[in-house]
Amino acid sequence: MRKVTYSMSMSLDGYVVGPDGRFDWTTPDPEAFRFWIDDIRNVGVHLMGRRLYETMLYWETADQETSLDAADLEWTALWNPLPKVVFSTTLSSVQGNARLVSGGLGEEIERLRAEPGEGDIAIGGATLAAEASALGLIDEYQVIVLPILVGGGLAFFPRHERRVDLELVETRTFTSGAVYLRHRVVR
Repeated sequence: MRKVTYSMSMSLDGYVVGPDGRFDWTTPDPEAFRFWIDDIRNVGVHLMGRRLYETMLYWETADQETSLDAADLEWTALWNPLPKVVFSTTLSSVQGNARLVSGGLGEEIERLRAEPGEGDIAIGGATLAAEASALGLIDEYQVIVLPILVGGGLAFFPRHERRVDLELVETRTFTSGAVYLRHRVVR
């Protein structure tokens, strides 16, 4: 069965977006970006909410820019053909290799798990991940913790009253001071 992973970068104090709504501080250094490029190769489908989808729309046409470096082009070549499922009640259409779903996260994940296919089911976006976590559907948490305190905003981890035991699977420290942590949910 395909595993569900929640992967994002966060501040040391636990946020993916700061109190001002900005997340420019999450731009990865070249070493961490290389890590995300290699990681996306293990993803078979990416689930996201509207805000992350709108942020990632940049990559749909980024390869048309002449200023991209080799890493950006490699990411674009991997990201664009990747199937994406966008959960939104406000969007009427999506672009690229994406399809729009207006509800039923649990049902969608179970359907994707039952389908034959390679690669993880990745979830991006703290709000969508919080819903998946509350339903007990996340198998692994993958985070790059950045050496910055932003003081508030949108939290990486959902704020619900449910204990989740985790097992450390992997760590990696980047030269920038960012630290990658991968934890498996203990069932």
